[in-house]
Amino acid sequence: MTYEHTGKEPRTSGSGTATTSPPVPAGDVAAQERAARLTARVDRLPMTWVQGRILSQGGLSTTLDGLDLGIMSFLLPLITTAFALTGTEQGLVASATLGGAFLGDLSLAVLGNRVGRKPLLLWSLALYCGCTLVSAASPDFGMLLALRFLAGVGVGVNVNIVIPYLAEFAPRKARATYVGSLAAFFGLGYVLAALIGTFVVARVDNGWRWGLVLVGLPVALALWWRRGLPESPRYLLLKGRDEEAEAVVADLERKVAARTGAPLPDPEPPQLTERDEDLGFVRQFTALWQGPYLRQTVVVWSMFFVASFAYYGFLTFLPSMLLDRGMSITDSFGYSLLVEIAQVLGYYPAAWLADRTDRKWSIVGCLAASTVVAFLLSQAHADAAVLVLSILLGFFLNGLYAPLYTYLPEVYPTRLRSMAAATSDAFSRVGGIVSPMIIGSMYATLKFGGVFTLICLVLAAGCVLTLTLSTATRGRSLETLSD
Repeated sequence: MTYEHTGKEPRTSGSGTATTSPPVPAGDVAAQERAARLTARVDRLPMTWVQGRILSQGGLSTTLDGLDLGIMSFLLPLITTAFALTGTEQGLVASATLGGAFLGDLSLAVLGNRVGRKPLLLWSLALYCGCTLVSAASPDFGMLLALRFLAGVGVGVNVNIVIPYLAEFAPRKARATYVGSLAAFFGLGYVLAALIGTFVVARVDNGWRWGLVLVGLPVALALWWRRGLPESPRYLLLKGRDEEAEAVVADLERKVAARTGAPLPDPEPPQLTERDEDLGFVRQFTALWQGPYLRQTVVVWSMFFVASFAYYGFLTFLPSMLLDRGMSITDSFGYSLLVEIAQVLGYYPAAWLADRTDRKWSIVGCLAASTVVAFLLSQAHADAAVLVLSILLGFFLNGLYAPLYTYLPEVYPTRLRSMAAATSDAFSRVGGIVSPMIIGSMYATLKFGGVFTLICLVLAAGCVLTLTLSTATRGRSLETLSD
């Protein structure tokens, strides 16, 4: 017997007192009850391949992001030679996708609640694929820069709309593992980039052009695969499309029940809160900086900036820094491949820790470990030490994204979730843009040790901020967390 069909009242405590939720504000109580029951039905579902399929299709967004950004570290040395780029021009090419992604973030902030989760997942992927494939034929630096920027717009929309999308399907008890696995998909993109860089870019004539072709073509196939994705039921409720939301949830329940072969557990009694209001762009943005969301916005923006600054500063220039230490291009790409593989592995302990302790402590742990490793890298001289420490830094930095991806949608309601994801990532792109530019223009002065000293200081600041301002979120529904 499932709760949604019984109409039973909330359970009572041992003393016979009803365990009620906070008073429901004036409005359509029946509509609030329907919405609360639907979200409770989603929250109580056991984790199966039904949600796993949604995750694998949505997770392609972060694989795309990692693949695109990761491939640039392998393309950059060859593009520099092909177009005789200056240090400043190298920094511009390295940051072009991030700059476009910043515009994509702003576009998502406007479109997130207007267009829908699913259409944005599809159209942004199409924009990225087209620009990436055309950029492989770029005749000069200017066209390459422009196309990399436009591809970045697609990345910015795609990788950020997937965060609220997956959070709105995630079973409550496995939310960190589910949403946080985006970090593993992200790391997988870097592994694919390293494989392409090592076995194609570094070994064939015009390898950087073939690298871009290999990046764009497989992703294009995902457009067909994604057509069967359902729209988020929480988004449909926000838009007042209750019947469509009911159909999505019922279909989800039917498929999960078929997978498990057992009756579904009863959902917990729904906690009625004021039903989300579909706000305009300006009201959404200002709401991020008011009331209970102010502190969370400061924390989330700062955490994403720090992670992006360290991550892109480290990985974008790793092959070039290894080359500068006297390694061959093949050796430096091979070492980078090991670092990329370590990133995928970094997700698992971070997600495990986030679901069993809390997102906050998983974030702090990854930041603290990354800070220590970055400091040790700044002092390292032997190639073996640099390799081992680089692998560890990739491990902890990518692990950091697992609880970050989970924490963000948990502390905002549906009406603000896409806006929060878009603006947080926009601010993180600032970190990703300025980090390669600072390192590219100042590497001659900073050298290898100075680069990692800078990264160490940024990570330490992020660790202190997270420790003092973030909040605990494990085991609570999205609706109660954000109200």
